[in-house]
Amino acid sequence: MGRAFEYRKASKMARWDKMAKTFSRIGKDIAIAVKFGGSDPETNPALRRCIQNAKGANMPKENVERAIKKASGNGAQQYDEITYEGYGQGGVSFFIECTTDNPTRTVANIRAIFNKFGGNLGKNGELDFIFDRKGIFTLDKVSISLDWEEFEMNMIEGGAEEIDFDDTEVVITTAFEDFGLLSQRLDKLKIEAKNAGLQRIPNSVIKTLTLDHLRQNVKMLEKFEEDNDVQNVYHNMEIREEMLAKMRS
Repeated sequence: MGRAFEYRKASKMARWDKMAKTFSRIGKDIAIAVKFGGSDPETNPALRRCIQNAKGANMPKENVERAIKKASGNGAQQYDEITYEGYGQGGVSFFIECTTDNPTRTVANIRAIFNKFGGNLGKNGELDFIFDRKGIFTLDKVSISLDWEEFEMNMIEGGAEEIDFDDTEVVITTAFEDFGLLSQRLDKLKIEAKNAGLQRIPNSVIKTLTLDHLRQNVKMLEKFEEDNDVQNVYHNMEIREEMLAKMRS
């Protein structure tokens, strides 16, 4: 299995998805996409991708339409995209992506969360060597009608670096610069991704955390994800099911 696939599985173990937060995150993505590319998904690939992600998250169609209309109107809320980098217990790296209408509030909240759990907010750019920015596409396996070899060849020609799968899903990883190319290839094949976006995948993971360090880091991760301004949180700690079971026992 590829790095992106394994990291995604590990991240899902440590996270309790909250539907309201997921819908809010997609709504902000829609607002950013409409701001820069307009409200027509036919001519705005970023918005089209947001709509696909909304479907994958079971976001009601009326919610999506309302978010597009709200982002298109006069007086639409303006958001800034900001990233923060820092360290948790045991030297674990955290990379946090935010979308906010109040950067002063956001940085104060991020710093407070780091401080509460024994971490520290760092400088932007100092974690660039730890995370690779990759395009990640998640497909329902049943949505692929092509012969598997033909599908793989098409994905490789579209820029796929890794193609991983389990019983229900296929996860495709591309280089950052090939994200648009693979999107176009999937559109051409009429294969709709359940989820697609750019993610930051760690080059290596920290496997030697003490139980206390793991507990503090997971609590910090949860607090980041609960914050309304936070869109995505990436880290480089290894999280195994047995470790989480011990932590919660």
